[in-house]
Amino acid sequence: MTERMRAALEGLSVGDAFGEQFFGPPGIVLERIAERTAPAAAVWQWTDDTAMALAIALVLDAHGKVDRDALATAFADRYRADPMRGYGGTAHGILQAIGAGVPWAVAAGRVFDGQGSMGNGGAMRAAPIGAYFAGDLERTIAEARASAEPTHAHPDGQAGAIAVAVAAAIACRRPLVAGAALLEEVVFHTPPGATRDGLAKALALPLTYDPRTAAAALGTGARVISSDTVPFALWCAARHLDSYEEAMWTTVSGLGDRDTTCAIAGGVVACAVGVEGIPATWRARREPLPR
Repeated sequence: MTERMRAALEGLSVGDAFGEQFFGPPGIVLERIAERTAPAAAVWQWTDDTAMALAIALVLDAHGKVDRDALATAFADRYRADPMRGYGGTAHGILQAIGAGVPWAVAAGRVFDGQGSMGNGGAMRAAPIGAYFAGDLERTIAEARASAEPTHAHPDGQAGAIAVAVAAAIACRRPLVAGAALLEEVVFHTPPGATRDGLAKALALPLTYDPRTAAAALGTGARVISSDTVPFALWCAARHLDSYEEAMWTTVSGLGDRDTTCAIAGGVVACAVGVEGIPATWRARREPLPR
């Protein structure tokens, strides 16, 4: 595993586990966020976001590319071994079908009346791809699309994966490309559709805005689709590309699908700050990753 990909996976998984701790009564959750009270749980458990990102890392290590057949099998194997990681209803059906021998293209293509999923699942796991192929954006785009296809046949579900992978690849650059410059390049490389439209809206939104205002304008992942998740998560990452901790507190303050928005932002920001930029106490609290 490359050092860049390890950083992305660490940032994604810590963000996933961090965000997952902030579900509960809104008043209490918002008070904890305002006071920056770290989650009290001894172990912060990660969700399907991390489980699927681990499968991507496994396939990249083994094949040096996103082999879609191998990835679909890895997704289904991890799901079968631990199905209670917070997978969405559509993901349950697709992964069960793949595990039962249905070709992934059939399983992914028949949902939502044959339109395929435009959910945020492709995006939530894509940062390690951008880290692995950093320096080659065309390859990053192709591999990100391939990584989404076994579960997300809809073009906009794939666009979310592309946007996050491109952001991660850009975050690996030195000198650092942050803020509006990062978002502008992501918009340029994201295929047309609702996710790209949301990212263009994020680019036009000042990074000085209150995060809750940004979340209201861009979406928080509450609809669990790419266009409602990726713009806000990448706006938060672009705003705090030099500080993992600030990025996480900003992202979680939007509420919504907070484990996923934090996983996306965390994976991208970690590409900029490295593993050492993630608070050591947070890494220690995150549930260990399987080797």
